[in-house]
Amino acid sequence: MVIVDTGFWLALANRNDPYHTKAITALANLKEPLITTWAVITETCYLLLTTMGNHAQVSFINNLSLGGFTVFDLQPDHGKRICELMEKYADLPMDFADASLVVLAEHLGHGRILSVDRRDFNAYRWKNQHPFENLMLLDS
Repeated sequence: MVIVDTGFWLALANRNDPYHTKAITALANLKEPLITTWAVITETCYLLLTTMGNHAQVSFINNLSLGGFTVFDLQPDHGKRICELMEKYADLPMDFADASLVVLAEHLGHGRILSVDRRDFNAYRWKNQHPFENLMLLDS
């Protein structure tokens, strides 16, 4: 499974996004299912609604209901790790959605991700030592 960040979903949905073509290409080249977190879904819906309107967020959630991607359920015991991560990366700062993706990487045992966020996902380490591999930006 490949982890997906908010920026990828936004780029995929918006033809005017500078990463739109890269997002389309990356998705077309994937042979694995996608996974994200509810925090990313919430952030994505909010940004789709405020930048592209209700139809965009409804289309995104419809894709979820059709099995276009899977959602990882954070558990209450993940809260401690999320706080540790947010404190560790406070200088960026790390938001809740990004922290949830680091927890997801730790759960999956890999950091293969689709994201337009070069700075943060180049800095973050899952299990405190492993870098993320951004499949969307490998050729950049």
